[in-house]
Amino acid sequence: MADMTEPHSAVISRLSADFAAISRQLTRVSGDLAELDRILTERPVPAPAPAPVAVPTPPPALPAPQPYWPQYPPPPVYQPWQPPAPVPPKPRPERSEGWIGKLLAVAGVAVTLIGVVLLLVLAAQAGILRPEFRVAAGGVLAAALVAAGWWLNSRPGGRVGAIAAVATGIAAAYMDVIAVTTIYEWVAPPVGLVVAAVIGGAGLTLARRWDSEHLGLLVLVPLIGLAPVVTEGISLLLIGFMLALAAVSLPVQLGKDWIWLHAARIAAAALPLLVALLARYFDGRDDLLLAGACGIAAVIAVVAGLILLPRITNRVAMALLTAAGVLPALCVGLAVDRVVAALMAAAVAAALLAVVLLADRLPGVAGVVRHVLAATAAVAVLIAVTAGFDGRLAGPVLLAIAVVLAVAARNDVVARWTSAGFVVFGALAHLAYAPPDALFEPMPVSAATGVSTLVSSVLLAVAAVVLVRAWDPTESALWVGAAAVMVYAVTTCTVTAGMLVAGGQGGFYAGHMAATILWIVMAAALFGYAARIPREDRSVPIGGGLGLVAAAMAKLFLFDLGTLDGIFRVVVFIVAGLILLGMGAGYARLLEKQDRQVVVKSTENMG
Repeated sequence: MADMTEPHSAVISRLSADFAAISRQLTRVSGDLAELDRILTERPVPAPAPAPVAVPTPPPALPAPQPYWPQYPPPPVYQPWQPPAPVPPKPRPERSEGWIGKLLAVAGVAVTLIGVVLLLVLAAQAGILRPEFRVAAGGVLAAALVAAGWWLNSRPGGRVGAIAAVATGIAAAYMDVIAVTTIYEWVAPPVGLVVAAVIGGAGLTLARRWDSEHLGLLVLVPLIGLAPVVTEGISLLLIGFMLALAAVSLPVQLGKDWIWLHAARIAAAALPLLVALLARYFDGRDDLLLAGACGIAAVIAVVAGLILLPRITNRVAMALLTAAGVLPALCVGLAVDRVVAALMAAAVAAALLAVVLLADRLPGVAGVVRHVLAATAAVAVLIAVTAGFDGRLAGPVLLAIAVVLAVAARNDVVARWTSAGFVVFGALAHLAYAPPDALFEPMPVSAATGVSTLVSSVLLAVAAVVLVRAWDPTESALWVGAAAVMVYAVTTCTVTAGMLVAGGQGGFYAGHMAATILWIVMAAALFGYAARIPREDRSVPIGGGLGLVAAAMAKLFLFDLGTLDGIFRVVVFIVAGLILLGMGAGYARLLEKQDRQVVVKSTENMG
């Protein structure tokens, strides 16, 4: 048993010795590699050596015999695990409190300017201080505020206070000039306007230099509310001051995207004018100077809009503000007679239409701005027509304009809506002079009213057709509405013509007889049109023709049979019957002829 186990023990001993030797060898190799890495790391990078010269190499020597050791790869080096660095939390944004300073500054502007107004007005009413001292105190305060604002602007964090101080000083100086001109009358109005314009322009120029729309607003907005207090109401001289302020504020905005300053400019010019127009309306006085001021405000609004549009991003607001700026010019009928109001509205309409027609050549006008200005021009045309003509002429004129618009600008959506609006107003004027009850009882008609009704009836029927063709000629509902309008227009035309020619019962009966016959003639025209167009397009005209035939038959048996008398009843039934017979025969003949042509063409194609 001992002899069998002895070789086994020897083998285990030799293996153990081999593993120990291998371990020592690997430890030595690992140490050498570490030392080599350290040397290479600390050693500077040598300059590149010159290219070696090729020399003949001797044959490789045979390697010296080495003792056999098994080759094993070096053990891997593991880096200790480290947790990822924590992401630092985002710093919480500090809540801005700058709005508090701005709010306090605006409140300071309002309170200070109210104090200036009290100094200039209430102190004068109470007899406190002499006028010279009041005016001088206002001027000194204005100069001190401007100087303080200039000084604050050069200090860190002083911009808000500087803007508020300068705005208060400029507004105080402007109101001081207004008081000197209107209350104390120390200077002539033209001189006062020039001085005020210089002061306002200087303040707004400073707003441009500081690139601050806020400063411009703080100059304009307080003056809109406080200047009428200084003048004790809206006077023509105050309107002149506000128009001067609006005019001088335009150059300082060139190249700036300041839509709110433009809104303040429009308000400064338009609001006092609208209040003055209402006052003149209740006073019942004509004021041509006020109308002229409204015209100047409209010019400022349109010119400012065209100049500033290229740099304004909110062009919809710009277009609406321009429309608001011409509103006083469209409302001058409150203060002047109809002729002046019509001429001014026509001038506004012409100017806006010129801008609309040149929209592609003017920067910023194309698109929504063009649509807004076109709608404003349409309103101006409506005001001009209704102010310049009475109802008997206004109706035909509006309907004629509607027809021209529907034919000439059928592809423009604003033109179509404008045409529809003019048709509505023209139809209302037509109904005022040709009401529905005039179709049931004979009523006397004057020559002027009769001619107006005849013209407006024809134009109303034509407008109904061209308007449907401009909107959607394939829409059946639109044609139904147009047919109803045409039927009413034709009936009022024939009845009015009968009353103008014959008068009394005879003219009334003749008019209704002609109306029924014309209804059937219109139906025959529709059937003839349907027979000449492709089969797939016949549904609308055939439906319209059948509707007219049904309406004519209903009128024949429900109205004409019981209302018409004598020969008129006989004639209308005979003529209507003959036309219906001819319609049936002719329509069937046209259809058969078309079918034969189709067969012949198909045969020729097959052959």
